[in-house]
Amino acid sequence: MATLRKDSFEVCGDVAQTPEEFTSRIQSTNYDLILADYNLPEWRGTEALDILCRENLDIPLIVVTGYLGEEKAVDYIKQGATDCVLKDRLARLPASVRRALEEKRLRDQRRQSEEELAQKIAELARSNEELEQFAYVASHDLQEPLRMIANYTQLLAERYRGKLDEQADKYISYSVDGAMRMQALIHDLLKFSRVGKAQVEPRTTECRAVVEQAVKNLRAAIQESGAVVNWNGLPVVMADPAQLTQVFQNLIANAIKFHGAETPVIQIDAEKKEPDWVLTVSDNGIGIPVESQEDIFVIFRRLHTRTEYPGNGIGLSICKKIIERHGGRIWTEAQAKPGCCFKFTLPIEPLSKNGQETHA
Repeated sequence: MATLRKDSFEVCGDVAQTPEEFTSRIQSTNYDLILADYNLPEWRGTEALDILCRENLDIPLIVVTGYLGEEKAVDYIKQGATDCVLKDRLARLPASVRRALEEKRLRDQRRQSEEELAQKIAELARSNEELEQFAYVASHDLQEPLRMIANYTQLLAERYRGKLDEQADKYISYSVDGAMRMQALIHDLLKFSRVGKAQVEPRTTECRAVVEQAVKNLRAAIQESGAVVNWNGLPVVMADPAQLTQVFQNLIANAIKFHGAETPVIQIDAEKKEPDWVLTVSDNGIGIPVESQEDIFVIFRRLHTRTEYPGNGIGLSICKKIIERHGGRIWTEAQAKPGCCFKFTLPIEPLSKNGQETHA
């Protein structure tokens, strides 16, 4: 204590001669530091490490002793002691105390940051869940009144087209088109919100079978466009088969829709990169500008007008949501040849209920 006071420390403390006394004191008082003598009459001060661990307390402990071999000192530091200081070298005690207090400050700071981060993550998850619930309820409840609007505007168009002036026909046409587009948007919003509400049930899934099902679902579009879909060496993954089918179906459908002058050619490959499978869907279409490669995954974000290409810009948002809920990520990657290249990952190991990978 005198050594620390000489070095400008303001010191006050208590002495504990037994394990019981030590336990009582740390339970009733918040200490900044513990100086433990290696060998006391009734107990060894190093036993304080076990007591601190049992009480789940993070208090720096420095062992002060007359003699302690290097091997024993290293052993105590491994057990949790901050430092070991010999009594004939007490001049280094102030530096050891400063280091111990600084390390404790950094640990507290890190712990607080981790707690704040965990709280923000929980708040964000709750906010996202509420937003998804709102989107689901809003889109579901809006369908019926919107259906009535669309039906009656279509009836107006059928009954009065050509019977009023040209301007009236134009207004009715705008109303029908607007109602139909709103219906499509609401339908897509409901589809997007259902992805968030659906339970992910990963199981052993053959990607080849999933791709074959996606191609089968798109048979009409493939036949109409003459598209060719090739795949090689697709793996068995842990995924929800229905949701993974939707991912491949959306990516293949996009490749067909946004094709160039040539016949669409879609190539699907896979590569194992621990701890994930990386799956690739590439095509020879019109491609995506570099500056828009992040925007395409935003819901309802379109790069083209509806007159150029139909759709509401929902497919890639759904793909992103599904892949992220499987513990993976999806992105676009530049390629030398014309076209677009989508990549996404799926964990090799299955995910546990809390979203962490499980290992046998």
